[in-house]
Amino acid sequence: MEVIIRPTYQEMSQAAAHEVAKVLNTKPNAVMGMATGSTPLGLYQELVRMHVEEALDFSQVTTFNLDEYVGLPVTHPQSYHHFMHEIFFRHINIPPQNIYIPSGTTSNYPAFCQWYEDSIQRCGGIDLQILGIGTDGHIAFNEPGSSLSSRTRLKTLAKQTIEDNSRFFEHPGEVPVYAITMGVGTILEAKEIILIANGANKAAAITAAIEGPITSMITASGLQLHPTAKVFLDHEAANQLSMREYYDWLEEKRPGAPR
Repeated sequence: MEVIIRPTYQEMSQAAAHEVAKVLNTKPNAVMGMATGSTPLGLYQELVRMHVEEALDFSQVTTFNLDEYVGLPVTHPQSYHHFMHEIFFRHINIPPQNIYIPSGTTSNYPAFCQWYEDSIQRCGGIDLQILGIGTDGHIAFNEPGSSLSSRTRLKTLAKQTIEDNSRFFEHPGEVPVYAITMGVGTILEAKEIILIANGANKAAAITAAIEGPITSMITASGLQLHPTAKVFLDHEAANQLSMREYYDWLEEKRPGAPR
């Protein structure tokens, strides 16, 4: 696992965006896994800027979102359909038919989840997966205790996740209790993974995921098993890492690093 630390959220977001651009410039028809929430906002804003100012092309890209709340229609302001279209998709040149987001209103969740898994495979698998991390160390909606070999499925959200996400809703009681989420096993099959985290409230989860044991109680720790996972952090999110100096040393000495 490669750990890249930048002083600020903006610099962290820019570094992660340039990693995404590198993949797209190498493979214009890349399949991308997309995350939602407040953390990736800066990353998406930088990708939009690169599209507008530097002609970063999304015309052949296919995307699969990690998750969606159950019970929210696509027009709901807190649905991940709405989030992705307002924040990102409507600002770039991705074809609408290339966008896949789990349905929170399907009448047959097991069949839909299998179809979603099959669709990822039919598109050749995910080339680059973008992830955030919850304060309890979860990725996507794979709450503590989720199997590290889990697949796309219906998942009951933990109380901590519901509390963390209540700030996006007018009333805490409006936060859905269920979601459809890619599994940890699905995520780990991506050819490349980048996880982004900022803020002191994520520091404990980041430390457990990077330096702790691999455990289903911290599903982000499963990224330790991935051969090319990269973690982008700001200083606050990195402030509990015991090997912080070593990560900085690796970054300084990596081939091509600024001198």
